[in-house]
Amino acid sequence: MDVSCAFPTALDSPDHIALAEELGYTRAWVYDTPQQSTDVWMTLALAAERTERIGLAPGVLVPSLRHPMVNAAATATLAALAPGRVAVSFGTGFTGRRAMGYRAITWSYMEAYIRAYRGLLRGDVVEWEGAQMQMLHPDGHAPARPIDVPVLIGALGPKGHRVAQELGDGLYVTLQLPEFVSQYSWVPYLVWGTVLGEGEGTDSEHARQAAGPGWALAYHGAYEFGGADAVRALPGGAEWMDVVERTVPERRHLTVHSGHCVDLGEADQAAWKAGGHTMLRDVTMSGTRAELRQRLDEVAARGVTEIVFQPCGPDVRAELENFFDAATR
Repeated sequence: MDVSCAFPTALDSPDHIALAEELGYTRAWVYDTPQQSTDVWMTLALAAERTERIGLAPGVLVPSLRHPMVNAAATATLAALAPGRVAVSFGTGFTGRRAMGYRAITWSYMEAYIRAYRGLLRGDVVEWEGAQMQMLHPDGHAPARPIDVPVLIGALGPKGHRVAQELGDGLYVTLQLPEFVSQYSWVPYLVWGTVLGEGEGTDSEHARQAAGPGWALAYHGAYEFGGADAVRALPGGAEWMDVVERTVPERRHLTVHSGHCVDLGEADQAAWKAGGHTMLRDVTMSGTRAELRQRLDEVAARGVTEIVFQPCGPDVRAELENFFDAATR
């Protein structure tokens, strides 16, 4: 199983990607979350200039955020800067849309978008929004078409599975592993967590800083997909909802996603202090080296071909080093 990393697209992400290459990581994925991040394509371009080997990929692009021609042109640019190292993944928009108050895009839109995007990279004339268009880049402005870049699709249910099988080169997954994982030859699995010391409790300050942002996704996801009752069923969920419900409904998503994938928001901190940390091992890839090795073997047996680890906390180098050591030795 390949060992890759992910970053929440910050100003220091290009340097962190260079560090990940130094440590031996296979690929670096960065998020398309404009409401809280620097631009994904600018970040990857800077990373391309600072690296030589590591794969570079947006994970995941949200189609509604850009015209397909914009993403096709950006893909072509990155493929020229880092030939043979680029992959692309698309998703319906958990953070990239819900944190701005939108619902996920439909799978019919996703399918049409990816068909147009892939057609543009092939050099085809495609139709989008009733207009005929083609990549017209002359020599020196982009690689010659066709531009061959693998495309992965983030899917958890049957509609996404169908689109991924028909149009994708692999399945990009996070939060949970769907039953159909084993039907794909390339499956990156995005995880958060940390290597815990022997005897280290889940309530330690290190655990909170390094694994807490990933742990908090359990509450964010429960709220978005199951509502308040689903959150209250979790340890510390009542305290989490108490904070969220202080905000007027039309702005509640701002409170829910505060600090998403980076730090603990006010609601997350309330849940952690109320005992929510007790499920840290259950909802993140956290544990001792031996425990993580066993967990990684289990997900590999289910069909995961690439583990994608996002480090958090003040010491990114240590988190990257410790996870890579646990995953490879």
